[in-house]
Amino acid sequence: MSLLVDLIVMLGMLVVVPAGLRLAEAPELDRMRHLWPLFAVPGAVALWLPRGAAATTLAACYALGAVLLALHAPVRLLHSRADPDASAVAPAEIALLTALVTPSIAATALVAERSGHTLFGFGLGILALTVPHFHFAGFAAALVAGLVCRVADSNAGRFAALSVPLGTLLVLIGYFIGDWAELAGAVVLTAGMWAVALLTWRTIRGRQRDRITRLLLAGSSAVLAVTMVLALSWALGEATGLPHPALTWMAATHGLGNALGFALCSMLAWQRLQNPTDHEGRTV
Repeated sequence: MSLLVDLIVMLGMLVVVPAGLRLAEAPELDRMRHLWPLFAVPGAVALWLPRGAAATTLAACYALGAVLLALHAPVRLLHSRADPDASAVAPAEIALLTALVTPSIAATALVAERSGHTLFGFGLGILALTVPHFHFAGFAAALVAGLVCRVADSNAGRFAALSVPLGTLLVLIGYFIGDWAELAGAVVLTAGMWAVALLTWRTIRGRQRDRITRLLLAGSSAVLAVTMVLALSWALGEATGLPHPALTWMAATHGLGNALGFALCSMLAWQRLQNPTDHEGRTV
């Protein structure tokens, strides 16, 4: 499982986060996106070193980049609140703010795990799984929910953009106060992700004539329908004691599916949506 988790984390660090920052279409994030490899590459190398000083130092380098990214969130929030035409922060903006913060949670867990120390009572195994969770169920999920809300400006879109951040927060709180809170977070997060999948399938995919884009959007939607059932079954089992998938199985199914089927396909699809091409490959 360790090898698979490390590969998934590398995908999040090196591909999903910088691609997501480009899709956010926020000029103030351009510099961070260009600098991101300086932090992500050491973080990726840390995954393959034995636990110790060297791995911890490289993980801390990644954590520095994640914290710098997170610091953009309060600045954006202050600007949004200062806008006289905005009575409240838009749901899509809340989703983006969530995406900016969640890599720092993953990076904190990574530093602790690479140093070989528990954090807030969590063992090394849980910390190792926290890293991919907050790259994909945190960053990728919130970012895509915000993008969907921008395009599908409806009650369902706003629900998706709000419930994904809320579900992510509840899952994080559940880490500290118990399995039932984590189950509540899984329910809210699943509802939000299913809304993302439905809007992607019915609204966004339906507007596209490019076959590859349609296939990528369809694939990401179909994967979410399955992987979030697995997330619910695991959280329900943890809270009630009912039989549920083991963590190894969850990493190989839910984790891998969300990383490749949802996050990567979504990033590729949204890049094509933001840079449409004709059949000869020219930008139109």
